[in-house]
Amino acid sequence: MTVQTVVHLNFRGDAREALEFYAGVAGSEATIVTYEDLGAVGDPAEAKQVMWGQIAAPGGFHVMAFDVPAARAFDRGTESFFVSVRGQTPEEVTALWEGLVPGAEVRQPLGPAPWSPLYGMLTDRFGVTWVMDVATPY
Repeated sequence: MTVQTVVHLNFRGDAREALEFYAGVAGSEATIVTYEDLGAVGDPAEAKQVMWGQIAAPGGFHVMAFDVPAARAFDRGTESFFVSVRGQTPEEVTALWEGLVPGAEVRQPLGPAPWSPLYGMLTDRFGVTWVMDVATPY
């Protein structure tokens, strides 16, 4: 059996914009299914919001996301999660970093770290914190 763990990001009304942004960063396309598409509209104002969406780029970049309906509690929280992206080469990590950095708060500039030849952390314009590094054997 093969099991894959995928980060699922929760938003309140901006999941489509975030997914399209991440798809551009990864050189892929977003798959987006709305509440209306699935006949699950609880609030007509939310019909076009994302009930399920994902980016599954050929290189392995994979995230899922949805818009939490107004009828459900939602708190983005503080430091409740990081999305960790580990690449095999500095070039692929740098390319993703450069795509995410516009409008982001850089928390740790991309550079060498004791455990990796390249590591960085940023919080993007959607409030998602990305930890990025080049995978190395321990």
